[in-house]
Amino acid sequence: MRPDPAFALLGLYESALPEVYGYLLSRCGNHTLAEELTSETFLGAVSSCRKSAVAPVSTAWLIGVARHKLADHWRRREREERGLRLVHESEPETVDPWDGELDAMTARDVLAALGASHQAALTLRYVDGLGVSDVAMHLDRTLHATEALLVRARIAFRKAYQEREGSDD
Repeated sequence: MRPDPAFALLGLYESALPEVYGYLLSRCGNHTLAEELTSETFLGAVSSCRKSAVAPVSTAWLIGVARHKLADHWRRREREERGLRLVHESEPETVDPWDGELDAMTARDVLAALGASHQAALTLRYVDGLGVSDVAMHLDRTLHATEALLVRARIAFRKAYQEREGSDD
């Protein structure tokens, strides 16, 4: 009888828990949601450990699982929001660059107020530093759909940020 591979997580749990929770909290800004996603992360990690070909269990691996759980949450939230409203967003023809300095607290508040798909795309692209193709993979979208989403998300962020700052730029 071979030991349960999920026991490898027990030794890592104490040290990885604060890092996984901190990673999720810094991206979603909600303590309750971060706790739920941390729980889902470790449950998902146990399930993954029990599958045959799994990567070595490490904190970095758990952060990757957490990133997927957060992306799954944003996709679920976007589907729910889409089901509750029928909004036709007009796509702008051009995007002007915005090179202003951002206040971190205001930027976090503005990001948290955006819709789930905008929040997910901007967080994965600019907070996590993923490339557009990686963002597309995490959000389960095509590359072109993700590029369009990022354009809309940047515009929505800029507008909300400037309204909050009282800027007319």
